[in-house]
Amino acid sequence: MDRRIRPRLGVNVDHVATIRQARGSRYPDPVAAAVLAENAGADQITVHLRGDRRHIQDRDVRILRETVKTRLNLEMAATNEMLEIALATKPHLVTLVPENRMERTTEGGLDVAGKQEELTVYVEKLKTCGAHVSMFIDPDKAQIDASKATGAEYIELHTGDFCADRENFSSVDEFEKTIERELHKLSQGAEHAHDIGLRVAAGHGLTYENVAPVAAIPWIEEFNIGHSIVAHAVLVGFERAVVEMIQALERGRLHW
Repeated sequence: MDRRIRPRLGVNVDHVATIRQARGSRYPDPVAAAVLAENAGADQITVHLRGDRRHIQDRDVRILRETVKTRLNLEMAATNEMLEIALATKPHLVTLVPENRMERTTEGGLDVAGKQEELTVYVEKLKTCGAHVSMFIDPDKAQIDASKATGAEYIELHTGDFCADRENFSSVDEFEKTIERELHKLSQGAEHAHDIGLRVAAGHGLTYENVAPVAAIPWIEEFNIGHSIVAHAVLVGFERAVVEMIQALERGRLHW
């Protein structure tokens, strides 16, 4: 894949809804944020409708499906409740993710290899609404192969281990070796997925500061980023925050 191809940005607006839900108000509206993101050049809007509805609500998904002009990526757990919602709303892309009510945010990738048979049936049902299907997984060959076997067309590689905080390590040397190792896993995983016919996205924990080396991996087409953009938008405005992330991705793809 040509490194010169512009990496696509999926803007996750979950944390706009987090701010809204903190007060139980009607604002800020993640739908309005999605409009601003698209105006600024986002290629996709991503939302995670969780079982506990801690941020995105059913209403948000319905309205976003009607108003998003690029592509709506619905992240969800592989449950019967979410299947019914996906079949009713018909998002452009459904990304299946693991979900734990006690977690602050998604922790690690979905164990597709351990649930391949049931996920194959689930994917088949999802596709009846016309949606493409992606699996949010760790950059592990077994998980990538299992994702392909289910009939999914996409994977999203979990970048959380690569995005580990420096303060969690006892030394700079340990930190740098870990980051280098995790980046290699992402690169190897993305290349293998591309070779077997999967389209590749990446996401989780990516920021303006750490995204460049991941953006340099040519087999990754798309990046789903939320918290960093929303946090930056609080200070500089939503459209500028999106534009600056697009620029960070492009710099990484061209120059890293």
